[in-house]
Parts: sequence; C-alpha cells; structure tokens
Amino acid sequence: MHSQAVRKYSNEFMNIGVDAAALGRSNTVVATSNDVNAGYWNPAGLIHMDDHQLSAMHASYFANIAQYDYLAYASPIDDRSAWGISLIRFGVDDILNTTELIDSQGNIDYNRISLFSAADYGFTFSYARKLPVPGFQYGVSAKVIRRIIGEFASSWGFGFDVGVQFEKNNWQFGLMVRDITTTYNIWNIDEDAYAKIANAVPGENQELPESTEITAPKAQLGIARKFIIRYDYSIVAAANMNMRFARTNDIVSTDFVSIDPAVGLEFGYTDLVFVRAGVGNFQKVQQLDSTEKTGFQPNIGLGFKYKGIQIDYALTDLGNQSTALYSNIFSVKVDLGMFRN
Repeated sequence: MHSQAVRKYSNEFMNIGVDAAALGRSNTVVATSNDVNAGYWNPAGLIHMDDHQLSAMHASYFANIAQYDYLAYASPIDDRSAWGISLIRFGVDDILNTTELIDSQGNIDYNRISLFSAADYGFTFSYARKLPVPGFQYGVSAKVIRRIIGEFASSWGFGFDVGVQFEKNNWQFGLMVRDITTTYNIWNIDEDAYAKIANAVPGENQELPESTEITAPKAQLGIARKFIIRYDYSIVAAANMNMRFARTNDIVSTDFVSIDPAVGLEFGYTDLVFVRAGVGNFQKVQQLDSTEKTGFQPNIGLGFKYKGIQIDYALTDLGNQSTALYSNIFSVKVDLGMFRN
C-alpha cells in the first residue's frame, strides 16, 4: 500500500472565460458585468437585467484541435433578485486510440484503432440579490464539473463561487471569489484499460494516477468607470487584479498571493457599435539563455447591438512571443424581452 498525492490544480478550462465582449477587454469585467454572462464573471451582476436573456459562444483553440462552447440563460425573479444557468464544454474529439493497435500475436492491425473524446463540462446555477445598502448586490454560483476521457476515466466535481458588486458616482467595483469552498474532483479510472498500457514504456505508467483533485480558491478584484462624451459616445475603462493564493510565475508573486493585472477599454457609439481592447496575463517568462522577461497577452474586439441582438467578436493572444497561436472568438447575446415587446 502507498498513498497518492492530491493534485492541487484542476478544472483550468473553467478559467478560460466566456463572451467575446469580455475577452476583447482581457476579461476586465468583474466590476461591470451586468447581463446573462454575469453568471460566469460575477453572479452579482445578474441583478441588472430587465428581462430574459440568452447567450452563446464558440471558440477554437490550439489550431482548431480543441473546441470551446458556452450557452447561458438568465432572467429576473423580481426587482431585487435574478437567476441564471450556464453550460461550458471544452473538448478534443476524434482522438486516435491505438492501445490495441498490436494484437496478441504482435501483428499491427489498423482495424483495431478506435476514436474517443476527452471533454470537460461545467454546469453552473447562479442566484443574485440586491442588498439593503444602495448600490450593493451579491451573487452565488453553484457548479457541477464533469470530465470524461473516453472510456478510460471520468470524474465529478462540485464547488461554489461568490461575487459582490458596488457602484456609486459612475464608479463600479467588483470582487469575485472562485471555488471559495475549494472544488473537489473525484476520478473513476478504468483499471482494466489502464493495465493494457501500464508497461508500454518500461519504468513509466507503473502506478494509477491520483483519483482526487482540488481546485484552490482564487479571487478577482475589479474597478471600472464609464465616461459619457457628448451623449453619443462612451468610454468604459476597467482594471482587474487576478489573484491566486500561491507562488506562480505571475508578474507579482509571493508565497501568500500572486497577482496578474489586466486593463481594458471599450469605446461605444450610441449603444450600437463597440470597439474594445485590453492587455493581461502578465507573466515572468524564462528564456533559453536563462534570462527572464515579462510576457503579456493583448486582445482586441468589436461588437454590434441592434433590436435586442448583440454580436461580438474578439481576436485574442495577439503578439504573444511564446506562441504563434491566436484565437478568433464569436458570441451572441439575445434580449428575449425585445422580441416579446
């Protein structure tokens, strides 16, 4: 008998982000999120909705190898509360399973190759309510995590997020704590399937992987202000501090907390056309010559809103010197109340 360590980092797909409007601003929306997508960014923002809303997003990552999809719905309950649900899927499909490529006689048989998918699912239920103090609201999200690796392994996980927002004199503040209770994932591994590959490489894969993962709490603190210029033009300036309570390669890193800052801007014209830009993900990057530099990720985006339908586009990971990959992201948001009227 021997003990297995508990993996302390998991469910990273839940940190990618949703809504091209937010991604174009480098995710600096914790303080300003006020629609159906607030269920992800800060559930307190759901309280600002006037009617039912629906949102969807699709993105491809790693040169179209991985697909990321998001669907959400939210509506007010009364003038002081609201609720929402969302589903995220991040998956790689049609992976070749070659574990049985060679038969018991040592012959290669390509007919023994099969396909499988590795997919992560996150289902979230959110509730928001105004506090008695004017300008304050809070929100809570309960989430269920389902991860599946073909027929080889699967897991269930459960956790909670909590958010608050405050606004006064055109200033907006937000705090979002993800996995506040620590999210646990329990894996069920097919030991028979694992036994087939356990000795494929001598000295490797000799033990079953850990069956338990935890996702530690992390926090996002946001501040924003909206400026109106001659009635028709608006500028939203926002900043985030994304915090993990461990030492990482973030630009600010200590044993207690590591901070990755981000800033974003949104220029709007008559609440019809939007141009967005942001920069974030500031990281200390180790070079091949052992020197260190600061890496970052700029993003840009566009948005159009007309008669209850908003379509947004974001181009992310521009100019990142550590990778040549970038992502085109599209999302749509529909205000169902506009159609009913």
